[in-house]
Amino acid sequence: MNQRLNLSTAVLLTVPPLLWAGNAVVGRLMAPLVPPITLNFLRWALALLLLLPFAWALLKPGSPIWPRMGRYAVLGLLGIGFYNALQYLALKTSTPVNVTLVASSMPVFMLALGAAFFGQRITRRQMVGAVLSIAGVLLVLARGDLEHLAQVRFVVGDLYMLVATASWAVYSWLLTRPGDPPEVRSDWAGFLMAQLVPGVVWSGLFAAAEAATTTQAIQWGWPLAAALAYVAIGPALVAYRCWGMGVQRVGPNIAGFFSNLTPLFAAIFSAAFLGEPPRLYHALAFALIVGGIVASSRR
Repeated sequence: MNQRLNLSTAVLLTVPPLLWAGNAVVGRLMAPLVPPITLNFLRWALALLLLLPFAWALLKPGSPIWPRMGRYAVLGLLGIGFYNALQYLALKTSTPVNVTLVASSMPVFMLALGAAFFGQRITRRQMVGAVLSIAGVLLVLARGDLEHLAQVRFVVGDLYMLVATASWAVYSWLLTRPGDPPEVRSDWAGFLMAQLVPGVVWSGLFAAAEAATTTQAIQWGWPLAAALAYVAIGPALVAYRCWGMGVQRVGPNIAGFFSNLTPLFAAIFSAAFLGEPPRLYHALAFALIVGGIVASSRR
């Protein structure tokens, strides 16, 4: 059963968007150095190695994760294989601010999926909130050109991010479903390890397919090494742990509101490190999206 939102849970749910905003900026910076799908694989392979000392026992024969590997294979595919790979792919043609703003449509996906598959009733307030949030996303996709919204030309990165966001919404709802052994659910490292094992396999398969179809070579060096260390520890291990705990405490609908802090942090980081200051339409889109989620989250 979901708990009421309190200060500790609010702090817990603020950590992931802060780290994910940094992940978007780093992904943009690393685009010339490593192919995006390969970056995703390297990130999660390193995260798996870092997590091994804490949860290696779960990989033994007879571990409780193996009978439920079907569930963890789906979670690993959606949360690690799809979402993160598509985000790095989106950053090849879109900016961190745009990518994170498009991802702010996630609560709309949360509401729709909850109503369609998880028995959640959509209220009138939530419908109003969904309309506001969608308006904000459309404003980003139109690059602020409302006069030509009907003829908007989608940047391919924005479309990748929409697919990624839908994948993450399904992942978040599946986190709330029963099916985890108590010894796994109560152990943060074990719960992550259960998803990482199949997730690394999925991302490795996707990286192999990318290597067979791209000519971009990996530019090894200290910048790439530092970037991998950050994305493997912060946005991967720490953020996933905090997000999983937060979703379990208050549910995907309320947790989804905090994801809308990501573009705010991304705008700050982009201005500081990429020389990409936010534009007026970014501010308007952020106001629409947050306003929509506040409206939909009120009881």
